[in-house]
Amino acid sequence: MPIRLPTSLPAFSILKREGVQVMGADAADRQDIRPLRIGLLNLMPKKIQTETQFARLIGASPLQVELSLIRMTDHESRNTASEHMEAFYRPFAEVAATGEKFDGLIITGAPIEHLPFEAVTYWDELQRVFDWTRTHVHSTFGVCWGGMAMINHFHGVQKHVLDAKAFGCFQHRVLDAASPYLRGFSDDFVIPVSRWTEMKQAEIDAAPGLKTLLASDEVGPCLVEDAAHRALYIFNHFEYDSDTLKQEYDRDAANGTPVRVPRNYYPDDDPLRAPMNHWRSHAHLLYGNWVAEVYLTTPFDMDDIGQRSTDWRT
Repeated sequence: MPIRLPTSLPAFSILKREGVQVMGADAADRQDIRPLRIGLLNLMPKKIQTETQFARLIGASPLQVELSLIRMTDHESRNTASEHMEAFYRPFAEVAATGEKFDGLIITGAPIEHLPFEAVTYWDELQRVFDWTRTHVHSTFGVCWGGMAMINHFHGVQKHVLDAKAFGCFQHRVLDAASPYLRGFSDDFVIPVSRWTEMKQAEIDAAPGLKTLLASDEVGPCLVEDAAHRALYIFNHFEYDSDTLKQEYDRDAANGTPVRVPRNYYPDDDPLRAPMNHWRSHAHLLYGNWVAEVYLTTPFDMDDIGQRSTDWRT
């Protein structure tokens, strides 16, 4: 089944050209099926790029998925046209007021790592989002800063500033091969990393109920499962396009910002050569496995989300 998107959303035409199955609302409504409702709380400045990246990954599932775009209520985007925001995004306050529920929710990162969590202008509302997921979302996926913020809110795990930016494609390994989220994973693989902060494994280990599923000897823990909160936290960027790190590098170089060539990204570390994508297959595996787990465990009746476990394996 395809992913359900508004036909006027830029991601619709982009993904259709790529061969991803997409479906407009009229066609989707003719199918006698309850689609999985997945929300995307998009905190990134480049909204269109980010929504397309995540729609590409969750749209590869054989299930019908309905993607809803959500924004922080009072935070104005300076990098995306207001017409796009008004047409496709709903403020969280509006979503919460309706009482509607979601099978899954993705909370993206944001380029505000240098700030303490409490200094972020929308931190109070974001904490309300985290608490709202307990009763209105079956499974939540926090990405990069979004994952760090969520694990901090629920467990008090702190982020730590790095001496130098972790930037490039780093080797990672599987720590729990039996996890359903890692079904089909190779023993090791690369993931794009772009961050100035880290979470420390010892502090994650000290928090009850957390299990690290993926990690790197160079850049630390990557994917953490929080079963009690029905959440995953990933600190790196499987969703990145082939040229996303290149865009970041070119931007910083053009601005005169000191920046190192991203590790293990360009052939022979030569930024004049086109980068190769070595993570795409594992990106689809992870998000496809997550969508499958949501499907297998979410209640058929949306009103039951947050009320009880419906995992068929228990």
